[in-house]
Amino acid sequence: MYYPIFLLSLLPFCILYVLSDLAYYIMYYVVRYRRDIVRHNLTTSFPDKSEAEIVRIERKFYHWLCDYFVETIKLLSISDKELHRRFNIIGADKVEECFKAGQDCAALLGHYCNWEWLSCTGMAFPEGRKMGLVYKPLRSKQFDNLFRRIRSSQPSSIVVPKNDILRELVKLRRDNIRSLFGYIADQGPRYNNIHLWLPFLNHDTGVFTGSERIMRKMKNAVFYVEMARPRRGYYTATFRLITDNAANVAENELTTKFFQMLEQTIQREPAYYLWTHNRWKRTHEEYNRRYGIK
Repeated sequence: MYYPIFLLSLLPFCILYVLSDLAYYIMYYVVRYRRDIVRHNLTTSFPDKSEAEIVRIERKFYHWLCDYFVETIKLLSISDKELHRRFNIIGADKVEECFKAGQDCAALLGHYCNWEWLSCTGMAFPEGRKMGLVYKPLRSKQFDNLFRRIRSSQPSSIVVPKNDILRELVKLRRDNIRSLFGYIADQGPRYNNIHLWLPFLNHDTGVFTGSERIMRKMKNAVFYVEMARPRRGYYTATFRLITDNAANVAENELTTKFFQMLEQTIQREPAYYLWTHNRWKRTHEEYNRRYGIK
Protein backbone atom coordinates (compact mmCIF):
# COMPACT_ATOMS: atom_id res chain seq x y z
CA MET A 1 0.00 0.00 0.00
CA TYR A 2 2.78 2.43 0.92
CA TYR A 3 4.55 2.67 -2.44
CA PRO A 4 1.50 3.51 -4.62
CA ILE A 5 0.47 6.18 -2.12
CA PHE A 6 4.01 7.54 -1.96
CA LEU A 7 4.05 7.82 -5.77
CA LEU A 8 0.71 9.64 -5.57
CA SER A 9 2.22 12.05 -3.05
CA LEU A 10 4.83 13.09 -5.63
CA LEU A 11 2.15 14.83 -7.68
CA PRO A 12 2.07 18.63 -7.31
CA PHE A 13 -0.63 20.20 -5.18
CA CYS A 14 -2.49 21.51 -8.22
CA ILE A 15 -3.01 17.96 -9.54
CA LEU A 16 -3.82 16.57 -6.11
CA TYR A 17 -6.53 19.19 -5.69
CA VAL A 18 -8.05 18.24 -9.04
CA LEU A 19 -8.28 14.68 -7.72
CA SER A 20 -9.77 16.05 -4.51
CA ASP A 21 -12.44 17.95 -6.45
CA LEU A 22 -13.40 14.77 -8.29
CA ALA A 23 -13.51 12.85 -5.02
CA TYR A 24 -15.80 15.52 -3.55
CA TYR A 25 -18.47 15.01 -6.22
CA ILE A 26 -18.32 11.26 -5.77
CA MET A 27 -18.35 11.40 -1.97
CA TYR A 28 -21.02 14.06 -1.64
CA TYR A 29 -23.41 13.41 -4.52
CA VAL A 30 -22.89 9.73 -5.43
CA VAL A 31 -21.81 7.82 -2.33
CA ARG A 32 -23.38 10.41 0.02
CA TYR A 33 -20.83 9.39 2.63
CA ARG A 34 -22.36 9.85 6.11
CA ARG A 35 -24.40 12.81 4.94
CA ASP A 36 -27.19 12.01 7.40
CA ILE A 37 -24.73 12.13 10.33
CA VAL A 38 -23.10 15.35 9.08
CA ARG A 39 -26.45 17.07 8.53
CA HIS A 40 -27.71 16.00 11.98
CA ASN A 41 -24.49 17.13 13.71
CA LEU A 42 -24.53 20.52 11.99
CA THR A 43 -28.23 21.13 12.56
CA THR A 44 -28.10 20.30 16.26
CA SER A 45 -24.81 22.14 16.83
CA PHE A 46 -26.04 25.34 15.15
CA PRO A 47 -29.82 25.50 15.74
CA ASP A 48 -29.88 29.23 14.91
CA LYS A 49 -28.52 28.76 11.39
CA SER A 50 -30.85 28.50 8.42
CA GLU A 51 -31.03 25.41 6.23
CA ALA A 52 -29.19 27.29 3.47
CA GLU A 53 -26.34 28.12 5.88
CA ILE A 54 -26.16 24.50 7.06
CA VAL A 55 -25.97 23.23 3.47
CA ARG A 56 -23.21 25.76 2.66
CA ILE A 57 -21.16 24.58 5.64
CA GLU A 58 -21.86 20.95 4.77
CA ARG A 59 -20.60 21.29 1.19
CA LYS A 60 -17.53 23.24 2.28
CA PHE A 61 -16.82 20.55 4.86
CA TYR A 62 -16.88 17.76 2.27
CA HIS A 63 -14.59 19.80 0.00
CA TRP A 64 -12.16 20.20 2.88
CA LEU A 65 -12.42 16.52 3.91
CA CYS A 66 -11.28 15.44 0.44
CA ASP A 67 -8.47 18.01 0.62
CA TYR A 68 -7.49 16.58 4.01
CA PHE A 69 -6.74 13.20 2.44
CA VAL A 70 -4.56 14.49 -0.39
CA GLU A 71 -2.80 16.99 1.88
CA THR A 72 -2.03 14.20 4.34
CA ILE A 73 -0.66 11.96 1.62
CA LYS A 74 1.51 14.86 0.41
CA LEU A 75 3.37 14.83 3.74
CA LEU A 76 5.15 11.66 2.58
CA SER A 77 7.21 13.59 0.03
CA ILE A 78 6.79 17.33 0.59
CA SER A 79 10.05 19.27 0.66
CA ASP A 80 11.09 21.29 3.72
CA LYS A 81 11.00 24.45 1.64
CA GLU A 82 7.43 23.81 0.47
CA LEU A 83 6.34 22.87 3.99
CA HIS A 84 7.76 26.07 5.48
CA ARG A 85 5.94 28.07 2.82
CA ARG A 86 2.58 26.44 3.48
CA PHE A 87 2.62 25.77 7.22
CA ASN A 88 3.05 28.69 9.63
CA ILE A 89 3.66 27.92 13.32
CA ILE A 90 3.01 30.73 15.79
CA GLY A 91 3.98 30.58 19.45
CA ALA A 92 6.85 28.10 19.12
CA ASP A 93 9.00 30.61 21.01
CA LYS A 94 6.71 30.22 24.05
CA VAL A 95 7.15 26.45 23.94
CA GLU A 96 10.91 26.86 23.60
CA GLU A 97 10.96 29.09 26.68
CA CYS A 98 9.43 26.21 28.63
CA PHE A 99 12.04 23.83 27.23
CA LYS A 100 14.88 26.12 28.26
CA ALA A 101 13.41 26.28 31.76
CA GLY A 102 13.57 22.47 31.92
CA GLN A 103 9.85 22.05 31.39
CA ASP A 104 8.30 19.43 29.11
CA CYS A 105 5.16 20.45 27.22
CA ALA A 106 1.86 19.02 26.07
CA ALA A 107 -0.50 20.27 23.39
CA LEU A 108 -4.26 19.76 23.28
CA LEU A 109 -5.84 19.70 19.84
CA GLY A 110 -9.04 18.66 18.17
CA HIS A 111 -10.07 17.13 14.86
CA TYR A 112 -9.96 20.54 13.24
CA CYS A 113 -8.24 21.61 10.00
CA ASN A 114 -5.51 19.19 8.97
CA TRP A 115 -4.24 17.97 12.33
CA GLU A 116 -1.85 15.60 10.54
CA TRP A 117 0.31 18.58 9.56
CA LEU A 118 1.05 19.11 13.24
CA SER A 119 3.41 16.14 12.99
CA CYS A 120 5.73 18.65 11.26
CA THR A 121 5.83 21.02 14.24
CA GLY A 122 9.45 20.06 14.88
CA MET A 123 10.56 22.24 11.97
CA ALA A 124 10.03 25.27 14.23
CA PHE A 125 12.40 24.05 16.97
CA PRO A 126 16.15 23.48 17.39
CA GLU A 127 17.60 20.00 17.07
CA GLY A 128 17.40 17.80 20.12
CA ARG A 129 13.71 18.39 20.87
CA LYS A 130 11.20 15.59 20.45
CA MET A 131 7.77 16.22 18.95
CA GLY A 132 5.28 13.43 19.46
CA LEU A 133 1.67 12.51 18.80
CA VAL A 134 -0.29 10.25 21.10
CA TYR A 135 -2.62 8.08 19.05
CA LYS A 136 -4.92 5.10 19.13
CA PRO A 137 -3.61 2.38 16.77
CA LEU A 138 -5.89 1.68 13.81
CA ARG A 139 -7.47 -1.73 13.37
CA SER A 140 -6.00 -2.12 9.89
CA LYS A 141 -2.27 -2.79 10.20
CA GLN A 142 -1.68 -1.44 6.69
CA PHE A 143 -3.36 1.88 7.41
CA ASP A 144 -1.78 2.02 10.85
CA ASN A 145 1.69 1.61 9.34
CA LEU A 146 0.89 4.22 6.67
CA PHE A 147 -0.21 6.84 9.20
CA ARG A 148 2.75 6.08 11.44
CA ARG A 149 5.03 6.86 8.48
CA ILE A 150 3.16 10.06 7.71
CA ARG A 151 3.19 11.22 11.33
CA SER A 152 6.90 10.47 11.77
CA SER A 153 8.03 11.94 8.45
CA GLN A 154 10.08 14.64 10.23
CA PRO A 155 13.34 13.60 11.98
CA SER A 156 12.20 14.97 15.35
CA SER A 157 8.70 13.43 15.18
CA ILE A 158 7.59 10.23 16.88
CA VAL A 159 4.23 8.56 17.34
CA VAL A 160 3.37 6.73 20.54
CA PRO A 161 0.33 4.50 21.20
CA LYS A 162 -1.78 5.92 24.02
CA ASN A 163 -1.11 2.91 26.28
CA ASP A 164 2.65 3.52 26.06
CA ILE A 165 2.77 7.29 26.44
CA LEU A 166 3.54 7.53 30.16
CA ARG A 167 6.46 5.13 29.81
CA GLU A 168 7.80 7.12 26.85
CA LEU A 169 7.52 10.45 28.68
CA VAL A 170 9.41 9.10 31.69
CA LYS A 171 12.16 7.73 29.42
CA LEU A 172 12.61 11.03 27.58
CA ARG A 173 12.76 12.94 30.85
CA ARG A 174 15.29 10.50 32.26
CA ASP A 175 17.42 11.03 29.13
CA ASN A 176 17.07 14.82 29.57
CA ILE A 177 15.32 15.22 26.21
CA ARG A 178 12.72 17.98 26.17
CA SER A 179 9.48 16.94 24.50
CA LEU A 180 6.19 18.30 23.20
CA PHE A 181 3.42 15.72 22.79
CA GLY A 182 0.10 16.39 21.10
CA TYR A 183 -3.12 14.84 22.40
CA ILE A 184 -6.20 14.77 20.16
CA ALA A 185 -8.58 15.33 23.04
CA ASP A 186 -12.05 15.49 21.44
CA GLN A 187 -12.46 11.77 20.87
CA GLY A 188 -15.87 10.26 21.60
CA PRO A 189 -15.27 7.75 24.45
CA ARG A 190 -17.31 4.67 25.19
CA TYR A 191 -19.63 4.82 28.16
CA ASN A 192 -17.14 3.10 30.49
CA ASN A 193 -14.46 5.68 29.57
CA ILE A 194 -16.56 8.80 30.10
CA HIS A 195 -15.17 10.72 33.05
CA LEU A 196 -16.91 14.07 32.64
CA TRP A 197 -19.89 15.71 30.91
CA LEU A 198 -19.45 19.16 29.39
CA PRO A 199 -21.47 21.54 27.22
CA PHE A 200 -19.93 21.49 23.73
CA LEU A 201 -21.54 22.78 20.53
CA ASN A 202 -25.03 22.83 21.99
CA HIS A 203 -24.74 19.23 23.27
CA ASP A 204 -24.26 17.64 26.66
CA THR A 205 -21.03 15.86 25.76
CA GLY A 206 -19.28 12.95 27.44
CA VAL A 207 -15.51 13.39 27.42
CA PHE A 208 -12.35 11.50 28.31
CA THR A 209 -9.92 13.08 30.80
CA GLY A 210 -7.00 10.66 30.48
CA SER A 211 -4.86 13.22 28.65
CA GLU A 212 -5.28 15.71 31.48
CA ARG A 213 -4.32 13.12 34.09
CA ILE A 214 -1.06 12.39 32.27
CA MET A 215 -0.25 16.09 31.95
CA ARG A 216 -0.91 16.65 35.65
CA LYS A 217 1.27 13.68 36.60
CA MET A 218 4.15 14.93 34.40
CA LYS A 219 3.66 18.58 35.50
CA ASN A 220 3.62 19.64 31.85
CA ALA A 221 3.21 23.12 30.51
CA VAL A 222 0.00 22.81 28.47
CA PHE A 223 -0.87 24.57 25.22
CA TYR A 224 -4.00 24.65 23.11
CA VAL A 225 -3.22 24.40 19.40
CA GLU A 226 -5.53 26.61 17.39
CA MET A 227 -5.43 25.77 13.71
CA ALA A 228 -6.66 27.92 10.84
CA ARG A 229 -6.75 27.58 7.06
CA PRO A 230 -6.15 30.99 5.46
CA ARG A 231 -6.60 29.48 2.02
CA ARG A 232 -6.48 26.14 0.27
CA GLY A 233 -3.23 24.31 0.93
CA TYR A 234 -2.05 26.67 3.69
CA TYR A 235 -2.36 26.24 7.44
CA THR A 236 -1.49 28.16 10.58
CA ALA A 237 -1.01 26.56 13.99
CA THR A 238 -0.98 28.89 16.99
CA PHE A 239 0.21 27.58 20.36
CA ARG A 240 -1.75 29.25 23.15
CA LEU A 241 -0.53 28.65 26.71
CA ILE A 242 -3.21 27.34 29.09
CA THR A 243 -0.93 26.72 32.08
CA ASP A 244 2.78 26.51 32.77
CA ASN A 245 2.24 23.59 35.16
CA ALA A 246 -0.72 21.23 34.83
CA ALA A 247 -0.29 20.04 38.42
CA ASN A 248 -1.27 23.49 39.67
CA VAL A 249 -4.75 23.62 38.12
CA ALA A 250 -7.93 22.13 39.50
CA GLU A 251 -9.10 18.70 38.37
CA ASN A 252 -10.96 18.79 35.02
CA GLU A 253 -10.02 22.45 34.46
CA LEU A 254 -7.69 21.67 31.54
CA THR A 255 -10.28 19.50 29.81
CA THR A 256 -13.01 22.09 30.32
CA LYS A 257 -10.82 24.91 29.04
CA PHE A 258 -9.81 22.88 25.99
CA PHE A 259 -13.41 22.24 24.92
CA GLN A 260 -14.27 25.90 25.42
CA MET A 261 -11.36 27.01 23.24
CA LEU A 262 -12.07 24.36 20.60
CA GLU A 263 -15.70 25.46 20.38
CA GLN A 264 -14.61 29.07 19.84
CA THR A 265 -12.36 27.91 17.01
CA ILE A 266 -15.14 25.88 15.39
CA GLN A 267 -17.65 28.72 15.71
CA ARG A 268 -15.36 30.97 13.64
CA GLU A 269 -15.20 28.50 10.74
CA PRO A 270 -17.36 25.39 11.23
CA ALA A 271 -16.52 23.68 7.94
CA TYR A 272 -13.09 22.47 9.10
CA TYR A 273 -14.29 20.27 11.96
CA LEU A 274 -14.70 16.49 11.53
CA TRP A 275 -18.49 16.32 11.28
CA THR A 276 -18.60 12.76 9.92
CA HIS A 277 -17.87 11.40 13.40
CA ASN A 278 -21.06 10.39 15.25
CA ARG A 279 -19.84 12.38 18.24
CA TRP A 280 -23.06 12.53 20.25
CA LYS A 281 -24.49 9.04 19.88
CA ARG A 282 -23.93 8.43 23.61
CA THR A 283 -26.24 10.42 25.84
CA HIS A 284 -26.03 11.59 29.44
CA GLU A 285 -29.45 10.06 30.11
CA GLU A 286 -28.32 6.61 28.95
CA TYR A 287 -25.09 6.98 30.92
CA ASN A 288 -27.05 7.70 34.10
CA ARG A 289 -29.37 4.76 33.44
CA ARG A 290 -26.47 2.34 32.90
CA TYR A 291 -24.65 3.34 36.06
CA GLY A 292 -27.70 3.95 38.27
CA ILE A 293 -27.10 7.68 38.65
CA LYS A 294 -30.12 9.75 39.62
